[in-house]
Amino acid sequence: MDLELSGRHVLITGGSKGIGLAVAQGFAAEGCTLSLVSRNRENLDAAKTLITSAYDVAVNIYDFDLSNSENITNLLEACADIDILVNNAGAIMAGDVDAVNERKWREGWELKVLGYINMTRSVYANMRRQQNGIIINIIGLAGEKLDVQYVAGSTGNAALMAFTKTLGSNSLNFGVRILGVNPGPVATERLIGILQTKAKAEFGDASKWQHYVKTLPHSRALEPIEVADLVVFLGSARASYISGTVVTLDGGQSG
Repeated sequence: MDLELSGRHVLITGGSKGIGLAVAQGFAAEGCTLSLVSRNRENLDAAKTLITSAYDVAVNIYDFDLSNSENITNLLEACADIDILVNNAGAIMAGDVDAVNERKWREGWELKVLGYINMTRSVYANMRRQQNGIIINIIGLAGEKLDVQYVAGSTGNAALMAFTKTLGSNSLNFGVRILGVNPGPVATERLIGILQTKAKAEFGDASKWQHYVKTLPHSRALEPIEVADLVVFLGSARASYISGTVVTLDGGQSG
């Protein structure tokens, strides 16, 4: 199947590790030019080396903290010709309403919630003028499968779902598609580290972390490449009628 992606310029925030890196590799395999954004220069350098050693594509890297809106302006001045934006940067602290203080709540929302919104607003304005473009927000299952022990994340993700659906319901009038993806638990370095710490505390053995994913579909967490495969398809010409929706990728957990 020809996804008609060759030569497209894809900007991926949080693009140096985990889901973002897998998405970058997926678009690289289709012949896309990449711009990767992360706060960690070392991780960006490693991601660029990994991708360019496997694919004959250009990879630009930018070490910006996108919780600072000035950095969004600087980023978009450096790479203004974006065809596809994938918003992926940010992690919101777990905990109930008593555990997450105002500072932690604001930190998480500044990078993920407001970061996605500000990136989208800035890129959408240019895409609308060009009458062409795609914005994909990687949000998270907690926005629909609400979790009191992840109250800041559930609330933030629900807000991003509403933002995506609202803007995307009208964006096709300007030739732009805006949509989202809600992955369930993904076997990233961050998730595995959290589960290893939990297993060490409960069982005295960090290697038993997989105990906590046995109740998931296929008795495992999603692999980053499974998220990437969906994102690349949604960013392709084969998904030209999809906008204003959030696709759930959870093996049926939220059903």
